[in-house]
Amino acid sequence: MTAIAVTPPPRHISPAKALQHGLSLSWRGILKIRKNPEQLVDVTLQPILFLVMFVYLFGGAISGSTGAYLQTLAPALLVQNTIMASLSAGVSLNTDVNKGVFDRFRSMPIARSAPLVGAVLADVVRYLVAIVVLLAMAMIMGFRITTDPFSAVVGAALMVLAGLCFCWIAVFVGMLVSTPGAVQGIMIALIFPLTFGSNVFVPTSTMPGWLRAWSDVSPVSLLANAMRGLLIGGDLAGPLLGSLAWMAGVVLVFFPLAMRAYRRRVG
Repeated sequence: MTAIAVTPPPRHISPAKALQHGLSLSWRGILKIRKNPEQLVDVTLQPILFLVMFVYLFGGAISGSTGAYLQTLAPALLVQNTIMASLSAGVSLNTDVNKGVFDRFRSMPIARSAPLVGAVLADVVRYLVAIVVLLAMAMIMGFRITTDPFSAVVGAALMVLAGLCFCWIAVFVGMLVSTPGAVQGIMIALIFPLTFGSNVFVPTSTMPGWLRAWSDVSPVSLLANAMRGLLIGGDLAGPLLGSLAWMAGVVLVFFPLAMRAYRRRVG
């Protein structure tokens, strides 16, 4: 009986090939969303609840009218919604590790980073759904983009890019903790103070000095100001450059950490 030779995975894979492997595995994540559309509840129902609740409960007190508050809140709420959506990658990867899916990936001739990159790229669908749902609801409530279509497209691209960058924090946490519930709990404990301690919901001028000092330079505030500049006008260059710097820093720090934790977790 002739033995069947098994080709071992290549030791060195070019970055282009690794990206190709990641794109192939991202289709797996998209199919999971298609078969289980309830996975999109957090990026469809939650942003609508936040928008309606804050506009109609606090809009008059904060901005004098719900209409004025809606114009400043909607672009900034896109930031919180995208960052919240980014935690899904960590939860999904942690679930796959616990189910032994990565044991099968290890036997395949693919880049070691491909499963992580694939899960991250698949979440682009979630970010796009989150953007469309929130903007559609905001427009129903009276929000209007006062810049131009090109700026709106740039804003959507900025949100997708932000999600792809910040999700590496969730991936890192997902490779460290033992259960998907722990990933979600840790990330929410991180995201809520980060987003509420920013200028998304209230002006930083109303905050204590120590909180204002942080809020003015936080990635959430900078992204919120960038989105406001792109959708309703205002200062754009400074917030946009600051946002890009934060996103680059997050990837430079958390991508290597996530890969290191992944290698330790799956061997």
